Amino acid sequence: MTMTVSSSAGTGGPNLARPYTLTGGRTRSSIDLPLEAALETTAEASSHHWAPGDLRADIVELCKRSPSVAEVSALLSIPIGVARVLLGDLVMSSHLRVHATLTERSTVSERRILIERTLGGLLAL
Repeated sequence: MTMTVSSSAGTGGPNLARPYTLTGGRTRSSIDLPLEAALETTAEASSHHWAPGDLRADIVELCKRSPSVAEVSALLSIPIGVARVLLGDLVMSSHLRVHATLTERSTVSERRILIERTLGGLLAL
């Protein structure tokens, strides 16, 4: 399945493809992806050849910098629900890896790093 978008990702222009066409009508991801979860491109994704205009290629390229779910949504100008579905698909197909978010056992340092990273991401938007 090829997922194309009518405008260039990140240009701020309107995305003319309806969100449900990008997700095959799905509204929920097959995995739980918190907004703050960081994603990383795997070696398997780097060797995959995506069709021209495939939104997944843009997502995989962006995830080389380990953005959060919310950052992917904002930077590619796609609704958060669409981002979660597509990101979940890419995680399930081993193209992306999810970094764990905070748990009850997280240290003060881990919490501080997440807060700083979140603030940095928000400022970048």
